[in-house]
Amino acid sequence: MTIESNVAARLVDDLEFLYGAELARTVCRRIEGMVAEYTIERQPGLPAIEELTERDALLITYGNSLYGTGEPPLDTLRRFLLEHIGEAINIIHLLPIFPYSSDDGFAVVDYYAVNPELGKWDNVRELADYYGLALDLVLNHCSRSHRWFQDFIAGKDSAKNWFIEANPNDPRLALVARPRSTPLLTPVDVSGQGRRWIWTTFSPDQVDLNYHNPEVLLAMIAIMLFYVRQGARVLRLDAVAYAWKTLGTSCINLPQVHAIVRILRVVADSAEPGVLLLTETNVPMVENLSYLGQGDEAHLVYQFSLPPLLLYALWRENTAILRNWLDALPEPPPGCTFLNFTASHDGVGLRPLEGLVDETERDAMLDAMRTRGGFVTPRRLPDGREAPYELNITYFSAFDAGDGEEAQLARFLLSQTVMMSLRGVPAIYIHSLFATPNDLRGVEQTGQLRAINRRRWDWGELSGLLVRSDSVAARCLKEMTRRLRVRSGLAQFHPQASQYVLELPGAVLGIVRESKDGERLLCLFNFTGAPQSVPLSMLPCVSDAHADLLADDGVRLVGGGLELAPWGAAWLPAV
Repeated sequence: MTIESNVAARLVDDLEFLYGAELARTVCRRIEGMVAEYTIERQPGLPAIEELTERDALLITYGNSLYGTGEPPLDTLRRFLLEHIGEAINIIHLLPIFPYSSDDGFAVVDYYAVNPELGKWDNVRELADYYGLALDLVLNHCSRSHRWFQDFIAGKDSAKNWFIEANPNDPRLALVARPRSTPLLTPVDVSGQGRRWIWTTFSPDQVDLNYHNPEVLLAMIAIMLFYVRQGARVLRLDAVAYAWKTLGTSCINLPQVHAIVRILRVVADSAEPGVLLLTETNVPMVENLSYLGQGDEAHLVYQFSLPPLLLYALWRENTAILRNWLDALPEPPPGCTFLNFTASHDGVGLRPLEGLVDETERDAMLDAMRTRGGFVTPRRLPDGREAPYELNITYFSAFDAGDGEEAQLARFLLSQTVMMSLRGVPAIYIHSLFATPNDLRGVEQTGQLRAINRRRWDWGELSGLLVRSDSVAARCLKEMTRRLRVRSGLAQFHPQASQYVLELPGAVLGIVRESKDGERLLCLFNFTGAPQSVPLSMLPCVSDAHADLLADDGVRLVGGGLELAPWGAAWLPAV
């Protein structure tokens, strides 16, 4: 496979935008050579990657979220998946599996190696024999311990311009958007040059790469193609919004970042058609959706507004803001869709609430979450003040309103079912399968607030819970996998199936999904702890009120309406 001439022209345009006309032609030839080399080395007979369908669901997990004795954690994970998940989920997103120095993998020391504490590439490929594989391309920064940075501080010419230097007294730095409260610049001593101030967006141990230097882009393309060779079906572009810096701007979501994503898209499409790019851009909705471009950037974007909006709606027992947001979602470009999720290895992002929930309501919700064991991580604003950036809590503990485990589990399962019902591909964090509570011990041991949602389960302990049918972990896993299996058989949940939102009372959310063949499904959800009735006159599309495909007694016909049980959900065939 080579880069087609019309696509190569677009590639040159983006490269010229980044590097100028003369250098762009040289970089383009090198990229074409990399794609050609990949094609030559591609293993013969590899099956083509199929397009996304309603059968696709993604699991987000660390390689060592489960650990046993006597085997690599990646093998423990594979055993769990084969024994307990089967085909309910078919894509596994392994969070960074590489040797690292901090941030649970996101300070990468070696992009080409597997952390020996997890296993080897053979263990990864064995997992990919059963499941589609998603891997992180940590492209904004690397570890201070990476060879690139070690060469830089040693003063080697080969590492010149690989990292970003700035004057800490430059007033333009005040304009830079910050996702953290840590210093933007970190001092380092470079051999023969003295002290230099290096750009570190996320932490002093994570040094930002300089994409003004095309060698950095070429190195990252080589890494991306290596991951595809290992069987990656999805490539998650970590923190991509920060990849290009221009002093005097916010240094986030710049046009050059979109050019970089388009370049990576051309490479992926040319080398291995069907490989998907997923951008991780935890920013307000309009900026986030911009990474779909005109269908020429990412294939998938996270629905970052969904986790906090869904949590807010269930906390307030009112769907109005969530419904308005869903109703305003633009149609994604052809071939693109959303990755819907409620929880991940990070906390619940709060920036995506901007313009949707006012600060007073947001702060009231955060106060409630603190009573449920949560923490709030701030970010630094340009004027020096701090603002809430992220809620750190497990999604299950976020629904602990003090009214008992049954109600908590019911609210949690409702949140997951709403997420599964929306247009796009559902993504489940591994701890959402087990209703994992806050790991306060992990926070105490690590000093990191995000550890609250990153528990490492001892497989012996967890498997003991899963064989007890009355345990909340077993009940949650059984119901989550059951609903995912039901979902996988419904064409109305194809990622390209249309979606529209019904105008219903604020306590109830109603969504209609329609397949390309015109089959419709009514999805109804009660966001309160009391039964809610919806007149049939407001649901003109109901064909059989007794045919709830979820089959969990969430709805019944009462008089002239449908009555939803407390925290009830229903999937009803419609006409």
